[in-house]
Amino acid sequence: MRSPKDFFAPLAVGAPEPLRQIPVPPSRMIHFFDPSNEKMAAKVPDIAKKVDVLLGNLEDAVRADRKEAARNGLVSIAKSTDFGKTQLWTRVNSLDSPWVLDDLITLVTEIGDKLDVIMVPKVEGAQDIHYVDRLLAQLEARAGLTKPLLVHAILETASGVANVEEIAGASPRMQGISLGPADLAASRRMKTTRVGGGHPGYLVRTDPTGEDLNEGRTTYQQDLWHYTVARMVDACAANGILPYYGPFGDIRDVVACEDQFRNAFLLGCVGAWSLHPVQIDIAKRVFSPSPEDVAWARRVIAAMGDGTGAVMIDGKMQDDASVKQCRVVAELADALAADDPELAAAYDAATKEALS
Repeated sequence: MRSPKDFFAPLAVGAPEPLRQIPVPPSRMIHFFDPSNEKMAAKVPDIAKKVDVLLGNLEDAVRADRKEAARNGLVSIAKSTDFGKTQLWTRVNSLDSPWVLDDLITLVTEIGDKLDVIMVPKVEGAQDIHYVDRLLAQLEARAGLTKPLLVHAILETASGVANVEEIAGASPRMQGISLGPADLAASRRMKTTRVGGGHPGYLVRTDPTGEDLNEGRTTYQQDLWHYTVARMVDACAANGILPYYGPFGDIRDVVACEDQFRNAFLLGCVGAWSLHPVQIDIAKRVFSPSPEDVAWARRVIAAMGDGTGAVMIDGKMQDDASVKQCRVVAELADALAADDPELAAAYDAATKEALS
């Protein structure tokens, strides 16, 4: 274990000092694209204007014989594109692959100044983060970078879930953690072939109402990922980093996608992955507080004054805990509205009506 007093010291001579606090720009959707796909690459400048995070994917969904093309494609795209306020991330290949070392060396030394976050798949424990942490420091020093790259872990193995707390606190580079449901399901030997979302076989059933055990019994589908998401959110919150829901694989089922994203949002996630343009607007809508919720939050904050004591608003008791909850919503709304005039107008209009 590293000494706390050394935790924020650079891990290589000449590397930038680690950040004391991670930045929290809007990241409602992490939109994936394959840099080896020329059609996708051509759309990057336009898609970058619509998303909070654009991620060049080098791992799953990129064939083995296309790995080098994807890596070189990402370098070319990063050098030629003005991303504005949109963050550029990448998902490198897993640490047990033959490609990851070249991924890190190439990307950090050639476009490290354009990258914000490196997503590391199949993280098993703190040891994986420690390895990437030291290697990135060496490469940052070689490249002369002045800003440290951040690391995002994907929770997609049983070992990763068991060690999620130590992963979250393994390095000051840690930006956040995403749920990786498909690989996690395989690791756990879960009997589902879906990529995220629920399963009709995972349910509860109401009690029988008469002697016929099949009559009048309603079933309710349950969330396979509730425990894991909740544990991930707690680990992230305890370490000052950000939790995300991962992919929802059924692109056609926009209703279930929105439901799954909203469950994650209510549990504390700040965003989710988008695998297709249709999911961008879903994530943007779900992970932005509604104008009504923002108006209520601002109304409670205004009524509570210094945040102590208790007041009654519309027959509901509000106290210091209420203010803390409302500040989460209001501060997120303020951050999103700063870059979105349309959202800002909707929030302000709803607030004026609530306070009038």
